[in-house]
Amino acid sequence: MQLFATFDSNDYLEIAITELEKKGITKESIFAIPLDNRSRDRKLFDSLHYSDGTTLIDIGMVLATAFSVIGASIGFTLAWGPIYWGLIGAIIGFILGFAIRLLMELVFKKKKKKSLKGKHSEIILIIDCDEKRAELLENVLWDHFALGIAKIK
Repeated sequence: MQLFATFDSNDYLEIAITELEKKGITKESIFAIPLDNRSRDRKLFDSLHYSDGTTLIDIGMVLATAFSVIGASIGFTLAWGPIYWGLIGAIIGFILGFAIRLLMELVFKKKKKKSLKGKHSEIILIIDCDEKRAELLENVLWDHFALGIAKIK
């Protein structure tokens, strides 16, 4: 049977490995693999086949709606009428919202990404054991702050 566990790169992983060795697991039965950090920056614009779940037009759509309502309301007293001023308000609101969101992504999120540069990636720990000790070893891993555990028979 094999146990797979993921850990953050910290002292608890070393303590867990030591505890496993005390429980009778040999060093040859324990295999630790560090995951590589992402080397490329994420794409700002999504494509048809890739989306990161963030959108640049959400604030633009909200402001377009608000500005079009305001523009249409004011347009009743202006020369071009409510339809043209509603469209002009929608375009101005969308451009303003898109610019705000783009600024947030480029400036504020970039600072957040820089703070994550020093963070180490997770480590996958693979343990070969018999089924009798699997429950005991699983408890040891959970006690030492494993992020997740999987068993394969």
